[in-house]
Amino acid sequence: MSIKTRLSGACLRLPLADAVAGLSVAFILLPEAVAYAAIAHLPIQHAITAALVGLICYAWLGKSHFAIVAPTSSAAALLAAVVLSLHPVDGNTAEGLGFALVILTGAGLILFAKAGLGRLSAFVSRPVLHGFSFALAVTIIIKQLPIMLGSKVSAADPFSIVVELIHQVHEWAFWSAVIGFGALILLWGLKKRWPAVPGAFVVLALGIWLSHLLNLAELHVATIGPVLIRPPGFSLPLLPLEKWLRLAELACGLLVIIVAESWGSIRSLALIHGNDVEPNRELLALGTANLVSGLLQGMPVGAGFSVSSANEGAGAKSKFAGVIAALFLLLMAAFGKAWIALIPEPIVAAAVINALSHALNPKALLYLWRINRDQYLALAAILAVLAFGVLHGMLIAVGLSLAAAIRTFSQPVVRELAELGHSRDYVDRENHPKAITHANLLILRPEEPLFFASVEGILAEVQRRFTRSKDVHILIISLEQSANLDSTAAECLIELANELKRQNKVLLLARVKDPIRQLLLKLAEAQFKDKLFWSVEDAVVSVCKNSHEGMLINENNPLNLTR
Repeated sequence: MSIKTRLSGACLRLPLADAVAGLSVAFILLPEAVAYAAIAHLPIQHAITAALVGLICYAWLGKSHFAIVAPTSSAAALLAAVVLSLHPVDGNTAEGLGFALVILTGAGLILFAKAGLGRLSAFVSRPVLHGFSFALAVTIIIKQLPIMLGSKVSAADPFSIVVELIHQVHEWAFWSAVIGFGALILLWGLKKRWPAVPGAFVVLALGIWLSHLLNLAELHVATIGPVLIRPPGFSLPLLPLEKWLRLAELACGLLVIIVAESWGSIRSLALIHGNDVEPNRELLALGTANLVSGLLQGMPVGAGFSVSSANEGAGAKSKFAGVIAALFLLLMAAFGKAWIALIPEPIVAAAVINALSHALNPKALLYLWRINRDQYLALAAILAVLAFGVLHGMLIAVGLSLAAAIRTFSQPVVRELAELGHSRDYVDRENHPKAITHANLLILRPEEPLFFASVEGILAEVQRRFTRSKDVHILIISLEQSANLDSTAAECLIELANELKRQNKVLLLARVKDPIRQLLLKLAEAQFKDKLFWSVEDAVVSVCKNSHEGMLINENNPLNLTR
């Protein structure tokens, strides 16, 4: 077979694999659009618009071969929570507030991308994200129960909804519960027995057939009803300035959650396949998708892990699968409005519960308890969402992540180094008690980078350790953890050097990288000239060459100065 023939075959196979994956994704996105629109209290059109925009924008700007950018349960729930917190006077006002929030979130993501802040998701720790996702899933699932049971409740928080449902047990609609829980059992059965089958699409199709066959209204089973899907147009919500400013504050929380959720999905799949993804480029793609979605009256979008994994599992080879999914979704929305209107609402609730069931898996939370790390942080995030609602719980969860980071920096870890034999390698003395120390010399290594939030605490601990060593006159600080210094860190190092000089003691810096070297020599050349070294060994040798006390504490082991 010729090379030309093989290349032609490969070109034919690649779109075919992407077409199959795109069709599978479209079958997932349609029921998810119905479900997430219900979570956000919006017509299905806004979810479909968001999915189409997200798929096209990400295919244009993103780099992951597998990421599917569309509405997610977290973003939909936060959108509803933010809008309700602003007490809209009617449905049109609520929709305008929601679209404005999506626009501001998209603009914020683009600004963060241009500022190079693609690592923003690092400020939401994984334990907090696990706890938030678990509590969010519990909250949304409980809110679907009245729909499945055909019952009306006035309560808003999960605990009150459960209590009210129990009091209304005699008012539950039997056939609504049968259809809803039957659909849920079927979804779980399909997922376990035939995971490749698009269960949500199959169940929706069965629901449409059942609605067409029977008069569900007589059985007290609600359906979605007439669906208006029209081509969207660009528009900016007409809101007063104070509303825009308030939404800008609240958009920060939605922005952080979208980045944390999406980057986790994108990076996980990229690591599996060895693909290269760049956080700022991904942030730009997500920002553009949300900005355009908001301008077209769409919901917020992100790269959800479940549908992105489904795309990868279906055999996608490139971003073209997302374009194919958008095409199929558009066709289904354009020609299937009459069928969508027949979907029973209990089946929509079942689809929501099924889509969120993976978040109820306690494996990630139990893992934290097993390793005894950050479990209380995750528990606090769960309780915050359940007690204070999705919006305030999310803000508290982000605050907990920041508090945990600040706590880490406020408790500086400084290690004393000693030479491992005569290897010229300097290691942590606590973990290597046989390592050799040098007389009149203390070598310390901060375990965190020096910057404005950590430097004062770290240097205070350094001074405490140095002062406690009464016979030591020379201090060496290894800066191997610091790639650069901000102005605060540089000033603090200069102040420490001056303080030691007044005490007739000497500060030397080892493992000094070029940016730090250039900055310190520019700010205090007289103070740091000949006192900045590439390695700890260089600093020790310099001391020994210029001192008569260049011997080890154990005098039977003289320091070997041979280079």
